[in-house]
Amino acid sequence: MRRTSDELAKMRRAGRVVAEMHEKIRAAIRPGVTTRELDKIGREVIERNGARSNFLNYGGGPGAPPFPAVICASPNDVIVHGIPDDTVLVEGDIISIDCGAIIEGYHGDAAFTAPVGPVTGDAARLLQVTEASLFAGIEAMVDGNRLSDIGHAVQTVAEAAGYGVVREYTGHAIGTAMHESPQVPNWGKPGKGPKLRPGNVFAIEPMVNVGSAETRVMADGWGVRTADGSLSAHFEHSIAVTDHGPEILTLP
Repeated sequence: MRRTSDELAKMRRAGRVVAEMHEKIRAAIRPGVTTRELDKIGREVIERNGARSNFLNYGGGPGAPPFPAVICASPNDVIVHGIPDDTVLVEGDIISIDCGAIIEGYHGDAAFTAPVGPVTGDAARLLQVTEASLFAGIEAMVDGNRLSDIGHAVQTVAEAAGYGVVREYTGHAIGTAMHESPQVPNWGKPGKGPKLRPGNVFAIEPMVNVGSAETRVMADGWGVRTADGSLSAHFEHSIAVTDHGPEILTLP
């Protein structure tokens, strides 16, 4: 779907709330903090901006109750969808934070992975490569390119570093719902799928593992871990295709 200028304006507002959530939560990440405390910060930002959470009470179904928080907090080998709790972060951890907001019915969605104090060189490299793969995907979001060009760009960067690109979970279109069609895989051959046009908005979100790309769902029905216990990173932005190139909507 191609969004109008008025719709994009509302999505920019939602994106700025998400960017503020990222800023405040990132500043609070340190050894000794719990993921539940980080979720509280996200709730405060949403309330202060008169927004609504698109994560809180999302989904639910066989094996998984509705999501109970406004952020996903996924440490170390947890790829995505970690539920905030009383887990205490320690020096050397990495933590992925995924969150969103709704303004006037329009959604923003973005994620980042951050170090908790000093981390190993391997962990730091994973974060750098995964973020670089996101921006490679964003650079492919230009008028006339094909949908699969995005995932091909992500895959090329991540796999060149020797990492596994998660297949079971993907990016997606976004607008009046957080997850809209089409899905945007983080892999694939270039030149496939529909053409990108101004007004298209996608949430691009590479999930990259140090080891195998294989995953396993945790007992709570939400969290997803790497099957081999290796570290995983997750970066995401909501981006619009425009006449002047890609516009990241979830920046300050």
